[in-house]
This record gives sequence, C-alpha cells and structure tokens, in this order.
Amino acid sequence: MLTAFSRAFKTPDLRKKLLFTLGIIVLFRLGSHVPTPNVNYTKVQACIAGARQEGTSFLGMANLFSGGALLQLSIFALGIMPYITASIIVQLLTVVIPKFEELKKEGQQGQVKMTQYTRYLTIALAVLQSATFVTFARNPSQLFNNAQCTEILNSDSTPSILIMVLTMTAGTGLIMWLGELITDKGVGNGMSLLIFSSIVATFPSALWAIQQRDGRWDLFFIVILLGLFVVTAVVFVEQSQRRIPVQYAKRMVGRQMYGGTSTYIPIKVNMANVIPVIFASSLLMLPVMVAQFQRGQTLEDTPGWAQWIDANIAPPNSGWHIALYVSLILFFTFFYVSITFNPTEVADNMKKYGGFIPGIRAGRPTAEYLAYVLNRITVAGAIYLATISLIPLVAFGYLGPAAQNIPFGGVSIIIMVGVGLETVKQIESQLQQRHYEGFLR
Repeated sequence: MLTAFSRAFKTPDLRKKLLFTLGIIVLFRLGSHVPTPNVNYTKVQACIAGARQEGTSFLGMANLFSGGALLQLSIFALGIMPYITASIIVQLLTVVIPKFEELKKEGQQGQVKMTQYTRYLTIALAVLQSATFVTFARNPSQLFNNAQCTEILNSDSTPSILIMVLTMTAGTGLIMWLGELITDKGVGNGMSLLIFSSIVATFPSALWAIQQRDGRWDLFFIVILLGLFVVTAVVFVEQSQRRIPVQYAKRMVGRQMYGGTSTYIPIKVNMANVIPVIFASSLLMLPVMVAQFQRGQTLEDTPGWAQWIDANIAPPNSGWHIALYVSLILFFTFFYVSITFNPTEVADNMKKYGGFIPGIRAGRPTAEYLAYVLNRITVAGAIYLATISLIPLVAFGYLGPAAQNIPFGGVSIIIMVGVGLETVKQIESQLQQRHYEGFLR
C-alpha cells in the first residue's frame, strides 16, 4: 500500500489531485478553530473543559461531525450537518413528490437540478440551525452541561446575534463549496472526505481522555486493540454483499445481436449506511432538548416528565435509552431500505430489457424473490448497525464520561471505514488506468 502511495505521488496529475485535496482539508480544519464574531474564545474553552469533567452534551453527534468545531462556536460550527440533512430530505422527497422522481430518472441533467435544490435547502437549514445554536449559546450552562458556564458572548444585542447567524451560515456555504471542489478537482467524494477529516480529528483527544481518566496505560492499549478488531469487522461487513445472478436473453435489433450476457445485482448487507443511526440519534435528542429547557433552579421546580426524561432517556447507558435507540435503528433501517430499493421497479426494468434471474420467472415472481432476499439481508444489516452503535454506550458504562466520544463505534467508525474504502478504490482505479498496481493487491 505504501508503494502504491509513492507511485501515486510520482504521477503528476494524480499528485496534483492528492495535494489539492490535502490543502482543502487543511483549510477546513483551520476554519474549525476560527471563532465566530462576538464569541469569547477563552470562556468557551473553559466551558468545554468543565463539560468534559461533568458529563455529556446532547449535541455530541453534531459536535463529532464538525470535528469539535460546534462547541467551540467557530465559523465552521455547523460543519457538514446541514448538507447531510438536506441530502437525506431531497432523497426522501423523490418517493413523495412526482417531480423529484422524474428528475431522478432524467439522468445527469436531472441530477444537476436535484443538486441545486439540495444547495438551496442546505442554506435554509443552516440559517435555522445557526439561529437555534446561537439561542443555545445565550444560555451556555445548558449547552455545555456546566453550571459554572454563565456567559460566553461579548454582546447580546440583535445586530451581534444576526452577525453570528450570518457568519455560521456563510461558513456552511463555504464548506459545501470546498467539498464540491474536492469532488471536481481532487480525488472525488468531497463531502464524505470532509466528514472523514472531522471525525479523525477527534481521535487523539478521545483516546487521550480515556488514558487520563484513570492514568492506566493497559486500559489505553486494550481500547486500541479492541478498536482494531472492530475496524476489521466493520470492513468485512461493509464489503459483504449478496450477488443475485441476472441473465439477459439474446435479441436482434436490426442486424445487430444484443444480450446474452450474465451479470448480477449486488445487494449490500448494510444498504442503509449510517442513515438509520443518524435518524435514531436525532429523534432521541428531541425529548432531551425539550427537557433541558424545562429544568428549574431546583428539582422541585422541574416538571415530573422532564425529570423522568433526564433520569431514563438522557443517560446513554440507561435501559430505556438503549432499548429506544436499538428499536429506532431497526425501524429506520427497514424504512430507508424500503424507499431506496424498489423490487417491483427493478423487476420491471429487468423484464423490459430481457433480463431474468435463473430459475425465477420474470415479472411479479422476480419482484417477490428480490423482496424476500432484501428482507433477509436487511435483518442482518439492521442488527449489525445496532451492534456497532451500542459500542460507545456499553463503553460509557465501563469508562464513564471519558468514553462519551469513543471513536471505535457508532456513526464514526462506519463513516471512516466507508469513506476510506471508497477513497482507496477511487485512487486505485486511477492507478490502474496508468498500469500501476492497486492498493488492495
């Protein structure tokens, strides 16, 4: 693999793409540490230190995707989350809105329009999320879960708040542009690479927090060894797929003979990727967020339902939290797969072009067979997602608050492995075009 990297850098055009991508990532990470106007950076750092000692924050996942920029209130505080949310919404709307479904079928031209809609929705969501987050920043004790954190803004005036909202929104637009630059002029997969860099940036601090908790180096190395085992397992599952053979009959079009070829339909074990985990985590955040705004100065001033949520839903290692989390992941896995893979549509397209599955009649029997296989594969994928997502919660029970952002589990490990494998494949394909050995040999 190291030899392949050296050969990649010896190729002028590929070296230019790699260096361009690294430069954009460095610029993105630098922007994650530039504070937003009207924010007292020193007080923010003190609040973050206190929050790490006292417990977790319900904005942990969003902070993970931003590489720690969210809780630092930087110009890139929102990170790539508005774009991820917009992309998911647009993808779901293709099932609900006929116009979006038509655009999806138009090919490259339709994809350009859908990308444009995604950009507009990203900016709208960025305005909404930045305004919400600035509202949280006006009450920092709840934002950082630190009672000693009382004030982090230099001014509470309306113009200052508007400048903060505009700055964070502009930061999201800039991140979106940087990601598209990587896709067009770099090695590709720009948005995913920015998420990858954000998650990797939290690795050193997360691992060091585990060592600092008890000062035990043996525990530190055990966590690393377990992490390597988890990475290996995730790579194995992410590469696993069920290949359904498809045979195309020969047919004459004029004087040309078409068809007669064999191919397959690849059905991945994890077809939903990390979408169900994001949905489940976001849905669990809602009651916790509402309960935080209902907290009084004393326990007697807090409503009973808010106390119950704080005691049963907010703690990540509680039975209620784990049960709801797993149930939501299982539900959203089946839901997302059902709207992204339509067995009836696939069967109709196969029949239209003369394709069939050996031993299965074309048309409705093919659709029923595909649905049967898809359901069985989705069960395994849903259990896999739930298991990986529970790793940080189980670690929290053993390691305490130091494991709140343990990097070897949940969304982080799936994204890192998926993006890493995809990037390696893209670079490998470019090397193979130049008759070089690939990364995976």
